[in-house]
Amino acid sequence: MYKKTNSRRNFIKKSVVIPSIIILPRHVLGGKNYTSPSDKLDIASVGVGGRGRRNTIAFQNENIVSLCDVDSVHSSSTIKKFPKAKFYNDFRIMLEKQKNIDAVIISTPDHTHAVIASMAIKMGKHIFCEKPLTHTVYEARYIRELAKKYKVQTQMGNQGHSSNEIRSLKEWIDSGAIGKVREVFAWTDRPVGGKPWSTFAVKEKSKEKPIVPDNLNWDLWLGPAKYRDYHSDYHPTKWRAWMDFGTGSMGDMGCHILDPAFYALELNAPYEIQATSTHWIPEISSQTYPLASIVRMKFPKRKNHPELKLTWSDGRLLPPIPEEFGQNETFTPSGALIVGDKGKIIHNSHGASGLKIIPEKKMNQFKIPPKKIKRVSTNHHQDWIRACKDGEPASSTFDYGGPLTEMALLGMIGIKLKDQLLKWDSENLKFTNNDEANNLIHKEYRNGWSL
Repeated sequence: MYKKTNSRRNFIKKSVVIPSIIILPRHVLGGKNYTSPSDKLDIASVGVGGRGRRNTIAFQNENIVSLCDVDSVHSSSTIKKFPKAKFYNDFRIMLEKQKNIDAVIISTPDHTHAVIASMAIKMGKHIFCEKPLTHTVYEARYIRELAKKYKVQTQMGNQGHSSNEIRSLKEWIDSGAIGKVREVFAWTDRPVGGKPWSTFAVKEKSKEKPIVPDNLNWDLWLGPAKYRDYHSDYHPTKWRAWMDFGTGSMGDMGCHILDPAFYALELNAPYEIQATSTHWIPEISSQTYPLASIVRMKFPKRKNHPELKLTWSDGRLLPPIPEEFGQNETFTPSGALIVGDKGKIIHNSHGASGLKIIPEKKMNQFKIPPKKIKRVSTNHHQDWIRACKDGEPASSTFDYGGPLTEMALLGMIGIKLKDQLLKWDSENLKFTNNDEANNLIHKEYRNGWSL
């Protein structure tokens, strides 16, 4: 819980009542949307270029007290926007030196999420971490349990989970709108537009060794990853292509697109995973993710739901066109199709946007069930701020985001070991039939880096 003694909630509770007179705290007198300086969180943001800039700006009504990035040029516009914030290259130095940090935003490449979150959580900091929560399955389980142990407020950056639509989807399914759901198809056009992940990955690996730009601390960018020489096809933005840094299409978009089904159908871990994929250059296929892949998962029966088959596809590979589609109806670039024994529901990417029953005639006849699930009263970012201050968990805590991330990363292990049937024992965090797959549950960190 937010620990500042002069919180807005405490101010209200401590308002002094004298017969016919109420002495109100200053922020109430300030009018609508006024926030008392004493009620603001002191926030540090790690990784503030690109997505990190947008995340940091989303919290600009709090106190952004420090910014951290390994690239002073890529992060320069964020630095200019928050001139009062102290700037650091190394998050470890920032956390050790700056004692007034209440909460930390993590928007770095996937491979560094866990080491940053681990240190900050152990220091009692609340955490907002971009999806996927971590780079490995083991890290996702570890960070989830760590946050629970230290009782910090958390939120994963799968923004659609705070939407009204995702809650409506669960209410529709719970009401029996499409009967029992036994199959889900999900897809994305990532890599974006069906183009290869990286220009570097579609030609012979360059033998040149480009000079590291003066503005970039390459050693800190690598963090716990195995050392390799700098190349512009790793940073900025292209790191998602590389297994050492990113988590591919399913790790990137799965936490958005699979979130609605995961939530509404009360999924947890699959017990079986099998994937197939294509790759364009065998020489570096062990380093980069494929252009397109299909992942098939099976989930056990849950309390209110039967066994489920889930098929994920990326790189513009699409599921079979449902017979309920109209003549000119097509799939959106990213989305999911939920198949029940009495009907089908389709939605777009984040948080079940575009939610509808197909065909249109059936949607028009559908009686929307009562709203039984509490809605998030603000946006995803502000929901975390509220949680930090009042102690009621946010919508996508690590207790939820951790298992969702695990599911996506299990799919990525399937892709790495394509065409192999993998049997997963979630309780014991291991594959029961494949030692090679067990070696991919976690990774070895470089010297000097640890959880």
